[in-house]
Amino acid sequence: MNELESPVQESPVFEKRVVRLRRSTPVLAVWLRDLIISLAISAFIIIFLYQPVKVEGTSMMPSLDDQERIFVNKFVYRLESIERGDIVVFHYPRDPSKSYIKRVVGLEGDHIRIDGGRVLVNGKMLAEDYVPSEYEDQRSYSEIVVPPHSYFVLGDHRSMSNDSRDFGPVNENYIYGKAVFGYWPVDKVGRLR
Repeated sequence: MNELESPVQESPVFEKRVVRLRRSTPVLAVWLRDLIISLAISAFIIIFLYQPVKVEGTSMMPSLDDQERIFVNKFVYRLESIERGDIVVFHYPRDPSKSYIKRVVGLEGDHIRIDGGRVLVNGKMLAEDYVPSEYEDQRSYSEIVVPPHSYFVLGDHRSMSNDSRDFGPVNENYIYGKAVFGYWPVDKVGRLR
């Protein structure tokens, strides 16, 4: 028997490595598959359902603080209508590349008037327990009727808010989500109201 015909003897260490590699390949494939599925589900949720947002500014204090992190539900208004009291995220009417977050106080057809900081909706004072006295504003605003498919929005920190008193009612086409849940900082985790 010549050298070329002799059986090759593999070392036990080499055999163990081959066995280990064969065993780990299915584990890696499963792990990679799970990672891809998780990323796809996350992308779907962020693109179509919930979007994480960082609040910038103080116009919604004390309900939302500057730099607070929240989730915005981008799908909810396909299933239900916008209601008074909702905290909505919308494209700023004067520069749609910017987003604003405010509270809805007037619906289409409502007569809105602000008298010395008190909001009157259809002649009745709006109860606003989310606006503490230190955040009130004494400005008045002449009565308007909210146009069809539009909403009158105000910041909770009335003296520091650029809102419908400045840029008018917001058309529903500009509104793209409802702020629903705070997740950072930890002491503010929970549903938004």
